[in-house]
Order: sequence, then structure tokens, then C-alpha cells
Amino acid sequence: MLIGYDKRTRTMTAWLLLLFIGTMVVMNVLTPDKDFAEAENRVLEKPPAFELRSLLSGTFTASYERYVSDQFAFRGVWVGIKTDAERIVGKKDSNGVYLGEDGYLFQHFTSPNAAEVEKRIAAIHSFHRATPGLNKYVMLVPTSAALLADKLPANAQTGNERAAINQVQQSLRSDIRFVEVYPALHDHRGMSIYYKTDHHWTSTGAYYGYQALCRRMGIVPKSEAAFDIRQATDKFYGSLYSKSGYRHLKPDRIDLYLPREESQIRVEYVDEGRTTNSLYELEQLNKKDKYAVFLNGNHPLIRITMANPTGKKLLVIKDSYANSLVPFLLEHFAEIDVVDLRYYDESLLKLVEDRQFQDMIILYNVHTFFEDISILNLSEVTK
Repeated sequence: MLIGYDKRTRTMTAWLLLLFIGTMVVMNVLTPDKDFAEAENRVLEKPPAFELRSLLSGTFTASYERYVSDQFAFRGVWVGIKTDAERIVGKKDSNGVYLGEDGYLFQHFTSPNAAEVEKRIAAIHSFHRATPGLNKYVMLVPTSAALLADKLPANAQTGNERAAINQVQQSLRSDIRFVEVYPALHDHRGMSIYYKTDHHWTSTGAYYGYQALCRRMGIVPKSEAAFDIRQATDKFYGSLYSKSGYRHLKPDRIDLYLPREESQIRVEYVDEGRTTNSLYELEQLNKKDKYAVFLNGNHPLIRITMANPTGKKLLVIKDSYANSLVPFLLEHFAEIDVVDLRYYDESLLKLVEDRQFQDMIILYNVHTFFEDISILNLSEVTK
């Protein structure tokens, strides 16, 4: 009897497996391809064009595997199941993202070697020598993994962000002013200074960064009471949520710090030839990348003009961390040019010569500063 029972069980299992495979094949055939994965915030693979040469070289097979993986029916569900299964067996991270306490996601940081630090310092010094009349400030912002390390999972392996920041500070020339933002953020670490599902700091974190910057620049910052803090959305799932595959997490809330005293501004997206009167693109709140509500995301060059009697001009060289800080600077400058070197192909030296800036800020989060090589383009302008 037992032998017959085992045989029936194996037969039933085999038929169920075949039924499952057949069902998935049919679902994959009937499910139309998607162009974009909202949960992962990325463009999905298209079916590769067949060529005999690419088949023989193996590139067609590799491309087709990526296409099938991206267009697999119910892919988002399977990604979530895979991540949950990895957590059960004790895996600490998913795609370099750790799931910590209170639903915080943390990105892995690799400490740079001395050569990587030196290359970036050399690029900044090269640009500094070419623009001697321009006051320069450097702000490297730690990520949540450095400020909220007590929320990391036990034995999580991540580099020392503060040590990397200190390396940069100690290597810079004395006439390039370094902005120490770590202490200001640490003093307010009990507040919501970072998003839980995204790698950026929140508007609150950016506000404390703004205060630290103003103190270094000799500017009196606006008090928090000078702003009307409004909730823009409480349904924000950010970049770390998309990258990791972790699910069952609560979404983040995005707040906007709006000045109580409104002033006229002009925001020009130079390369796109588009002009608006607000730093906030509220329509982005209806899309996946809701952080793009700040400055409409990343652009090569954004020129902001205010009705400010100071007449001072500021150049901001930045990554996306600056997008939520720049709005705080409106009251202190007449014009602000915001440049993202990842997309800017023009001569930065010529921009400085034409625009006659008085001050320049290099503002990056520490992860992007060392991972992205576009900061090295600062040295190219002098060649």
C-alpha cells in the first residue's frame, strides 16, 4: 500500500508541476510586454533582433535571457517571493540593500581606496586653480547607513562613510571651505531626516544641511518657522525599494518646506528650453519617482532667478541630494545655476567666466561622490 501511495504522490506531483509550467508558458504568451517596471523604476528589456552572428557569438542568447527574465508573467510577485525566501534563510541583503529596523532600507557603501580619493581631490583642485576668484564650498552628505547604523541588521558589512568624508576634508586645500554636515544631522537623528525606502535625505534632513551650509558661508539661515511645511504625498516608494525587491513595507511621506513669504522666481531648464515659476513639479507625485517633485529630477543645467536685491550668484555642482536643499537657498541669492556633471556636456569653465558667480557649492552624498566618475570632469575643463 505504501509503495502505491508513493507512486500516486509522485505522479500527482509531476502532473501538478507540468500544469504549473504549462500555465506559466500560456501566461507568458498571453501577457503583453511591458516597457517599464514601476516597482523597480527601470526600463525593461525588449526582444532582441535575431542575427546569425549574434547567435553564434552568444550575445543573442544572453539578450534573450534578459528579455525573458524581465517580461516573465507576474515578475513583481516572484521578485518579492524570492526576496522573502532569502530573508528566511538568513541572507542580510538584496542587491546590496539591507533591510533594517523600523522598515529602513540601507544601501551598501564600499570605502574608497587612497587612489580614488586622490583623483577626486585632484579634480577639485584643478578646477580651483582655474577659477581663483570663486569662493568654493564642499559638502559631502552621509547616507542613512552612517547616521542610523544602530538600525542596520546585525553583522551587516558596510564601509565607513565618516572616515571617507574625513579623508576628503583633510585632503582639500585650506582655501576650499569644507561644510561639516555630519554633526548637524547627528544632532537630529531622532527625527525623520532620511526616507526609509529611498537613498535620499528628507526635506527635514536637507533643512539641517542648509543650516550647516549657511553657517559655513556666513549666512543667517531662515528659521523653520519661516516655512509652511506641507505634506506632498504619503505614498512614496523610493529607489532602495525598487532596487532591493523587499516588499511589505510602508511607503514614505514627502514634505515640502514652502516659504511663508512668497517671492517671484523663474526656473529655466536650459537644455530643454522650458521655463516655469516653481521649483516643485507636482505632477511628478503621480509617477513612480516622486522624489522628482524637487527640481523635476536631474537636468544638465537649471537656472533659477529670484527678485533678490543681493545680486549674488551661486553655482551648485551636485547630485540629486541637492535637489531638496536648493529651495532653501532662494532667499540668499539673486541667481543660482544648478549643474549636474553626469549630464552636462558644455564647458564649465566658460559657464563660470560668462556668469561671474561669487560662490560655488559642490554638494554630493558620499556614495555618489565615490561611485560616480563625473566629478572627475572638473579637471577636464582646464585641459
